[in-house]
Amino acid sequence: MHGKHGSPGVPGRDGRDGRDGAKGSSGPKGEKGAKGEPGTQGPTDQKGLTGQMPPKNWKECVWKNVNDGQDSGLIKECVFTKNFSDTSVHVYWTGALRIYGCNACCKRWYFTFNGAECSGPLPIDGVVYMRTGGNKDLHRVRHIEGHCNNILNGKVRVGFWIGNCPGYGNADGYTGWQSVSRIFVEEVPKAQA
Repeated sequence: MHGKHGSPGVPGRDGRDGRDGAKGSSGPKGEKGAKGEPGTQGPTDQKGLTGQMPPKNWKECVWKNVNDGQDSGLIKECVFTKNFSDTSVHVYWTGALRIYGCNACCKRWYFTFNGAECSGPLPIDGVVYMRTGGNKDLHRVRHIEGHCNNILNGKVRVGFWIGNCPGYGNADGYTGWQSVSRIFVEEVPKAQA
């Protein structure tokens, strides 16, 4: 016959670390996996800018009640400082223009840059033509806008002029009647080729 089990003893102390085992040999090289499916086409690369985009450079010259009745010559001028030679100049005029007291007549308003009309790409102008106008006196706000290339950096005198349309005689023109007129000038990167 067996006797009763006694109560458990106090746990013993931890034993010492064992010695490092010997390094085993490398296993055999695995087989090459199957070729994956082709990925989707990435986005087409776009031509980047050479250097950084210059900061905005613009100016707006504003006049109230220009009320200029001349039929030929400079109406207003806005002096602008252009920072780079390889940029374009964006300009626009907004203001009242009219012709009066004539039939089949025409006046031309246009921009100049340092006294010369734009040649790159073409002049920036607008015309007002009237047929059977008689004594109509219609002053209307008009907008003339465009870009000019090949203007060197530095001070640029942007002029807004009135003159005759080619092939037409003189007519009674009027600029900026009883309203605000403005010339806006901005230096911008050249257009795409």
